Amino acid sequence: MTGYPEGVFRRRSASAATDSAAAESASPEASEATQPKGYTPKKGVPTPKRRESEPVPRRPVKAPETRKEAYRAYRDRLDRQRSKGVTRSVPGAPKGEDARYYRPQDLSPARAYARDFIDARRSASEFFLPFSILVILLLFVNNPAFQVGVAYVIWPLMMVTIIAEGVFVGRTVKKRATQYFPDDDLLRGIGMYAAMRQLQFRRLRLPKPRLKVGEDPTPKSAR
Repeated sequence: MTGYPEGVFRRRSASAATDSAAAESASPEASEATQPKGYTPKKGVPTPKRRESEPVPRRPVKAPETRKEAYRAYRDRLDRQRSKGVTRSVPGAPKGEDARYYRPQDLSPARAYARDFIDARRSASEFFLPFSILVILLLFVNNPAFQVGVAYVIWPLMMVTIIAEGVFVGRTVKKRATQYFPDDDLLRGIGMYAAMRQLQFRRLRLPKPRLKVGEDPTPKSAR
C-alpha cells in the first residue's frame, strides 16, 4: 500500500471526458451568464475600420468653377433623372409636355400664345445667326468695293429688317394677347418675349414648338 488515495493516478473514464466536452460546448448564453457585469465576449475577428466598412468612401463635392462646368453638371443630372424615369414637375406647366424646359416666365396662357404665334410663321429674323456668319465670311473677300457693299449696304439692311420685324411682331402679339387674355399676369414684356424667340432657330427653341408653320395660333377659347 502506497498511501495515496485510490484513483489519483487512474485515467479518466470515457464518461468524464464526455462531460468535459459538453461543458466546453455549452451555449454562449449560459457562459455569459456566469461572467461578471460589463464583460464583453471576444468576436473572434478584429473590428473593421470605418474606411473598410463603408462601401463608397465619402468625398467632398467639388463646386463647378465655370459656367460651362455648371451647365454640364446640370445636363448630367437631367440625363440621370431621365434614365430613372424621374421628371421635374413645374407648377403651371401644360399637361403632357416636358416641364424641364419651362422657366417661370414661360408659365402663362399669354406667353404660350406668343410662342405659338412665332412658331406658326416663317420670318427673316430666325436666320439672323447664319446670315451674320455669312456676312463675316464675305468681308474676307479680297475686293474693296465688294467689302464696302457688304459692310455698308447688306449688313445695315439686314439689321433694319430684323428690327422692323421685331417691332411689328411684338406689337401684334401684345395687342392680340391683351385681347385674348386680359387678366394674365405676364402680359408685361410679352412683345419683347416674342421678338427674342423669333431670333432663335426653330429647332433650338425652348419650350419646343407645338404648332407647325402655317397652323392657326388663335386660342381655342377665342375661335
